[in-house]
Amino acid sequence: MSLMSVSEVADYLGVQEIRVERLERESLLVAKDKDAAGNPLFDSDDVRRYKELAERLGGI
Repeated sequence: MSLMSVSEVADYLGVQEIRVERLERESLLVAKDKDAAGNPLFDSDDVRRYKELAERLGGI
Protein backbone atom coordinates (compact mmCIF):
# COMPACT_ATOMS: atom_id res chain seq x y z
CA MET A 1 0.00 0.00 0.00
CA SER A 2 1.39 3.31 -1.14
CA LEU A 3 -0.06 6.50 0.34
CA MET A 4 -0.77 9.60 -1.72
CA SER A 5 -1.20 13.18 -0.49
CA VAL A 6 -4.10 15.41 -1.50
CA SER A 7 -1.95 17.18 -4.09
CA GLU A 8 -0.74 13.88 -5.60
CA VAL A 9 -4.32 12.61 -5.86
CA ALA A 10 -5.43 15.89 -7.44
CA ASP A 11 -2.65 15.63 -10.05
CA TYR A 12 -3.49 11.98 -10.76
CA LEU A 13 -7.22 12.68 -11.16
CA GLY A 14 -6.69 15.97 -12.98
CA VAL A 15 -8.79 17.98 -10.53
CA GLN A 16 -8.19 20.72 -7.98
CA GLU A 17 -7.13 19.85 -4.42
CA ILE A 18 -10.40 21.24 -3.04
CA ARG A 19 -12.26 18.61 -5.09
CA VAL A 20 -10.19 15.82 -3.51
CA GLU A 21 -10.95 17.19 -0.04
CA ARG A 22 -14.66 17.24 -0.91
CA LEU A 23 -14.51 13.64 -2.16
CA GLU A 24 -12.99 12.68 1.19
CA ARG A 25 -15.65 14.57 3.16
CA GLU A 26 -18.37 12.83 1.14
CA SER A 27 -16.69 9.43 1.73
CA LEU A 28 -16.19 8.83 -1.99
CA LEU A 29 -12.46 8.55 -1.31
CA VAL A 30 -11.59 7.24 2.15
CA ALA A 31 -8.39 8.48 3.79
CA LYS A 32 -6.23 5.70 5.21
CA ASP A 33 -4.11 7.96 7.42
CA LYS A 34 -3.25 11.58 8.21
CA ASP A 35 0.07 13.36 7.74
CA ALA A 36 1.79 15.43 10.43
CA ALA A 37 -0.30 18.47 9.51
CA GLY A 38 -3.55 16.50 9.73
CA ASN A 39 -4.12 16.28 5.97
CA PRO A 40 -5.61 13.05 4.62
CA LEU A 41 -3.47 10.42 2.91
CA PHE A 42 -5.05 8.01 0.43
CA ASP A 43 -4.18 4.48 -0.66
CA SER A 44 -3.01 4.63 -4.28
CA ASP A 45 -5.02 1.49 -5.17
CA ASP A 46 -8.22 3.12 -3.85
CA VAL A 47 -7.50 6.24 -5.91
CA ARG A 48 -6.90 4.15 -9.04
CA ARG A 49 -10.15 2.24 -8.52
CA TYR A 50 -12.07 5.47 -7.92
CA LYS A 51 -10.71 6.95 -11.16
CA GLU A 52 -11.69 3.84 -13.15
CA LEU A 53 -15.21 3.88 -11.69
CA ALA A 54 -15.66 7.61 -12.26
CA GLU A 55 -14.54 7.28 -15.88
CA ARG A 56 -17.04 4.44 -16.46
CA LEU A 57 -19.81 6.59 -14.97
CA GLY A 58 -19.07 9.53 -17.24
CA GLY A 59 -16.10 11.40 -15.82
CA ILE A 60 -14.63 12.75 -12.63
